[in-house]
Amino acid sequence: MGRLYAIADLHLSWDLNRQELAKLDYCPDDSLILAGDLGEKAEHLELAFEVATKRFKTVYWVPGNHELYSVASGDDNNPTPRGVKKYEECVEVARRYGVLTPEDEFAVHDGGEGGPVLICLLFTLYDYTFAPPPHDESPEKALAWAEEVGTVATDEVLLHADPYDHKVEWGLARQAISRQRLEEAKKKHPDLPLVLVNHWPLRRDLIYIPLAPRFEIWCGSVQTEAWHREFGAKVVVTGHLHVPRTDWRDGCRFEEVSLGYPRQWQGPRDRGLDINMLMREIWPGEVERKGNVPPEDSTMPKWRRNG
Repeated sequence: MGRLYAIADLHLSWDLNRQELAKLDYCPDDSLILAGDLGEKAEHLELAFEVATKRFKTVYWVPGNHELYSVASGDDNNPTPRGVKKYEECVEVARRYGVLTPEDEFAVHDGGEGGPVLICLLFTLYDYTFAPPPHDESPEKALAWAEEVGTVATDEVLLHADPYDHKVEWGLARQAISRQRLEEAKKKHPDLPLVLVNHWPLRRDLIYIPLAPRFEIWCGSVQTEAWHREFGAKVVVTGHLHVPRTDWRDGCRFEEVSLGYPRQWQGPRDRGLDINMLMREIWPGEVERKGNVPPEDSTMPKWRRNG
């Protein structure tokens, strides 16, 4: 009976990260979640899916902001798609490899000793509402607040929302789709615990990026903060922050599973750790395997830079 692992933010435009991906162990009975930011181009997704599907039984993927970037192709006759079309291109790449996406039915993972769980692949984007009041009143106010300390995300240049007029509209639409699918899933599988998978954090209080002050405005939406309670999630898997950690809220385990840019995981490399040691076991997980009672809340996160 296989286990479920996760990793995010492989950023395969970096040669060192591509070399690390090639070290993935063969785990034919296990499954793997790729929680976004594999890279900016179709070739990055193809590389990740080619490797992962040969090593794991089932592979799940959700998009991050980097997959949605429109990077110039250099070919005027074949321009890079933007917005929704770029996302759809990524989904098509995933389907060629048999990788499950937010556009597929939620899948039941057998769970082994932890029991079955429903894997809910989400794509919520963000809407700038993680800014504190009164800066959350509009995207313009949120952006101005971040710019006060010199923080401007690359998203503002490379992530487009076509055919929507603004990323907020696209984000709200994706949040509505995700909520509807979760509601339908709970009706269809009322007794199954859920594993929610999204690139962006679902809760503002779990964002800690000291080297990027006020970056939280590009990190999610207040609309999702209670989803773990509302839909009975056992685990929430996210990436995006490049700050791997484990937290507990309301008896639900929150796992940030980023790898990050090479400079950000230099320390683990120096200590001899590789991608297999840095992947996170999502289900059943240590608490579930040992039959322990999960904590309701954790006042301090468990930092996971070393796996």
